[in-house]
Amino acid sequence: MANRLAQETSPYLQQHAHNPVDWYPWCQEALDRAKAENKPILISIGYSACHWCHVMERESFENVDTANIMNRHFINIKVDREERPDLDAVYMDAVQAISGSGGWPLNVFLTPEALPFYGGTYFPPVRAYNRSSWREVLHAIAKAWQEKPQEILSQATNLTSHLQNANSFGVVAGQAPFTEDALLAMAQQLLKAADTTWGGFGQAPKFPQTKTIGFLLRQYHFLTKQKEASNLPFAATDLLQQAELSLQKMMAGGIYDHLAGGFARYSTDARWLAPHFEKMLYDNALLVGVLSEAYQLTRKPAYAQVIHQTMRFVQQEWQSPEGGFYSAYDADSEGVEGKFYTWSKAELETVIDDAEAARLFCAVYDVSEEGNWEETNILWTPVPVEEVIASLGWDSAAAHTSLAQSRSKLLSHRQQRIKPLLDDKKLLSWNAMMIEASCKAWAATGEADYLAMAEKAAAFIEQYMRHEDGGYFHNEKNGLAQNPAFLDDLAGYVSALLWLQACTGSHDYLHQAGRITDIIFRDFSDADSPFFFFTPVWQKDIIVRKKKPMMVPLRPAIV
Repeated sequence: MANRLAQETSPYLQQHAHNPVDWYPWCQEALDRAKAENKPILISIGYSACHWCHVMERESFENVDTANIMNRHFINIKVDREERPDLDAVYMDAVQAISGSGGWPLNVFLTPEALPFYGGTYFPPVRAYNRSSWREVLHAIAKAWQEKPQEILSQATNLTSHLQNANSFGVVAGQAPFTEDALLAMAQQLLKAADTTWGGFGQAPKFPQTKTIGFLLRQYHFLTKQKEASNLPFAATDLLQQAELSLQKMMAGGIYDHLAGGFARYSTDARWLAPHFEKMLYDNALLVGVLSEAYQLTRKPAYAQVIHQTMRFVQQEWQSPEGGFYSAYDADSEGVEGKFYTWSKAELETVIDDAEAARLFCAVYDVSEEGNWEETNILWTPVPVEEVIASLGWDSAAAHTSLAQSRSKLLSHRQQRIKPLLDDKKLLSWNAMMIEASCKAWAATGEADYLAMAEKAAAFIEQYMRHEDGGYFHNEKNGLAQNPAFLDDLAGYVSALLWLQACTGSHDYLHQAGRITDIIFRDFSDADSPFFFFTPVWQKDIIVRKKKPMMVPLRPAIV
């Protein structure tokens, strides 16, 4: 029997609609019931493409005995973090304060007044990974609530007070945090943290960190093109070198889809080989943007090629007929992580159906009988393609023709597989990122389709995600727009509109940007701080109004 989540539009919530857990969406009814029955609340937060969210669902939330414990002792609420990033941010801060780490699924125990007192991320069904089992946690929390309610209430009050007091950035109005010296110091620290072998920053798991790469590209540009680059604590070319190394290693890695284009969310290893295979709209938007800037600086064809492949993927797979962009593809298909994207050598050779072409392809993309990941093969190019071609004695032009033909065959074959789940909701902030990325791709490559994609998406937002009173909704699916827009929705949309104005010359976009900026100052600003609240002043269903800095350029910085 379906639970209440069957009435929700979120693909993530619908995934849990047939759990035996008596789930509520985040709503006043659930909060009122917790108070009436004096029961603690369990809020479980995740998103549709989250691998470990699926694991915990299969292991615990689909288990009838576990669900009975949850239903007996708690009011259970499921939240899609992409629909309610405000709730996710508050309760993620709480768990990080409790445990020092966070992630998804996020499972937090609250008082009936929605104040957090304990939480964590993934809990296994039996003790493992130095973690208590989920049932042990449930029993322990239920017992503590019965025997020590005042201690829990005191702990929850103190933790909430900490969250409120931590809600600042230590910056006051009038300060200029981004001086030239501060920017140089930031660049120097980033170079110290850089992986100079495989690109990126820090150790595994590795995220693209596109904003960091973009900062290095822009610092290089400003230092070498607009001022004297003398007496620097590093060579300006070091910035470009690390940015390019990072992009090139990602483009060569398994995090990139070498058949269809597009990037997975992050790599589980330092070499960018093995991702969690979910593809997210915002990651691809940010990567297209920074690749466009790299192409403008260097004019290297490899960047343009990946821009074109990724934009084609976004247009074909993620842009709805109405113009809005979908959110994500899942990591799993048929219950197996990465099954849609990986290959056995035998299957690959059968599909290519040419022994020499298959031998070349396997050598270039590191395909072997034993596999390069969990006894299967992720396509990647750890050795420069031209080196492999030369080592096999192929003519370069003939080899690239053969590789292109093999990729086409494999892509056609892969399209017959069962695809990962598509999260087809549209988020205003992520659509704004993709509009901006499309404008950047047009500015860099001159491809007219990209600007047309951006304008079509902006028209979608105005038609389907705008209030009658002139405000905006955060998310939309199947014609139903929900939840008030958050700060990043409106700030991101302002930035996207400014890019559209710069690329098209239409003053309509500029006027829209000005009108939305007025809304931001009216509903999100703080008279006592230079920063803005993430939620509007009239929203009342959260325990803390978090602040976030709003960074909107006065004009697009087209290199």
